[in-house]
Amino acid sequence: MKEQVRVLIADDHAPTRADLREAIEQDERFVVVAEASDGPGAVEAALRERPDVCLLDIRMPGSGIAVTREVTTRLPETKVVIITVSVDDNDLLNALRAGAVGYLLKDSNLDRLPDALLDTLNGGSVIPSRLVARVVAEFRDHGPRRRAIITESGYNLTSREWEVLGLVRQGLSTSEIASRLFVSRATVRSHVAALLKKLNVPDRDALRKLDADS
Repeated sequence: MKEQVRVLIADDHAPTRADLREAIEQDERFVVVAEASDGPGAVEAALRERPDVCLLDIRMPGSGIAVTREVTTRLPETKVVIITVSVDDNDLLNALRAGAVGYLLKDSNLDRLPDALLDTLNGGSVIPSRLVARVVAEFRDHGPRRRAIITESGYNLTSREWEVLGLVRQGLSTSEIASRLFVSRATVRSHVAALLKKLNVPDRDALRKLDADS
């Protein structure tokens, strides 16, 4: 028998974890190797077990987005799929920016979950059809303006600086950004200082308005 696909499940709602485990392990091609109820636990379990796929709740304590960034950075071979009740555009787009290859809704048919996970392992990306239009709109309407800051002005923001910039635009405080990204407040302040310098703006308020003014 071919080696089973190893899955980590992270969700702060125990009954949801049980439902996801049952849906996954009904398919003999899969095995759940770990569960976690929060972000730090998910990162620890991922580094320990090195799963093929992490299935993460976006709203769990510690943030599924932050876990996605951490896992995809430290375990580049591991795929991350978000499973959530949120249809918020920012959640979807932030998950994809952080490195997720799938974004599934909890009201989806869980019988199809194993096949969806296999699609991601075979190089695909799993997004419900009702959300695809939002991804397309983001690249059509916002992507060129954001990329113009780099390509036309030569600012060369790092991927982490882009992430911090996005969180600043959402109005998050230094402490909130640090919590999302699993970094210290001093590190966040350093990134913000770099953004102010690279983008030649005076303060955080200017960073929040930058996209609209570009």
